[in-house]
Amino acid sequence: MYKIAVDVMSGEKKAEELIKGALKALAEEKELELTLIGEYDIISQELAKTDFDSNRLKIEKADQIITMDESPVKALRKKKNSTVNVGAKLLRKKEVEAFISPGNTGSVMAAGLLKVGRVKGVLRPPIAIQFPAINGSTLILDNGANTNCSPENLEQFALMGQLYAEKVMKIDNPRIALLNIGEEKTKGNKLTKASYELLNNNPKIKNFIGNVEGRDIFSEKVDIIVTDGFVGNIVLKTTEGAASFFLELIKDSFKTNLLSKLAAFILKPYLKKSLDKIDYRQYGGAPLLGVKGLVVISHGSSDSTAIYNAIKAAKKSIEENMVELIKSEFAKNEELE
Repeated sequence: MYKIAVDVMSGEKKAEELIKGALKALAEEKELELTLIGEYDIISQELAKTDFDSNRLKIEKADQIITMDESPVKALRKKKNSTVNVGAKLLRKKEVEAFISPGNTGSVMAAGLLKVGRVKGVLRPPIAIQFPAINGSTLILDNGANTNCSPENLEQFALMGQLYAEKVMKIDNPRIALLNIGEEKTKGNKLTKASYELLNNNPKIKNFIGNVEGRDIFSEKVDIIVTDGFVGNIVLKTTEGAASFFLELIKDSFKTNLLSKLAAFILKPYLKKSLDKIDYRQYGGAPLLGVKGLVVISHGSSDSTAIYNAIKAAKKSIEENMVELIKSEFAKNEELE
């Protein structure tokens, strides 16, 4: 059984919406065992409305929520029975193999670091997010866990990203690049110049293709892009904003007159495929790589579709034994030092 815990209380959506996604995954994946974390009465009342395999679903009581405007570390210390604390505890005790939460990103990340702990040898665990690309997706890390990074941090991000792309995303010999303001190796600041040398000279990084620019994220040029969390988070928020702006433009253009409404009706099935490509819900969540258990950070506005896909992605990471692979990779590094 693949044991996964899901925080169904911390996101922007109601618990019933998140539970819906969890139950869909449970129904499809017969080797899945879920633990829903949150207020017992709310979860049990929602579960009473539907049929499910009760032998593969548990409720873990947590009656506190860390809100989006709270200080992550302070809230973790103060709210001992918060959904994030409870999920991290289950993961630390190995009662589950993965913990998914759409709650306060900082608190989920802090819980992963402080409660679950870093893999030995990993300096700073990064958040890895798949961005839509022409064919497939581009994995970017870090996306906000570490705002101040060293070249050694980015080197480790590349190694962990390489493992994730190979095993979970099923990309053979993934192309790894460094996000920069130009392709030339001489461009950039001190961090990118020094990082370039480390990535280029590390034999464990199998396919380093050099620097790429922001516009290359969505192309066929690269599979993995490494950057510091400050830049990565700006890229993430800018991309989300641009996608929302693009969607609003399309909606407005199809409301202009009767002809445009007719065109929208005809084009709808063709547009859906393209729009699904830029829908964050299809990617589920972002793993915090380099901690001793699988922590998946979902978008705050995650709905049933996002939670369903987050569970599927977490199951795939468990199947591929991602945590142990990272442990093994960094254990080798320790032996060489």
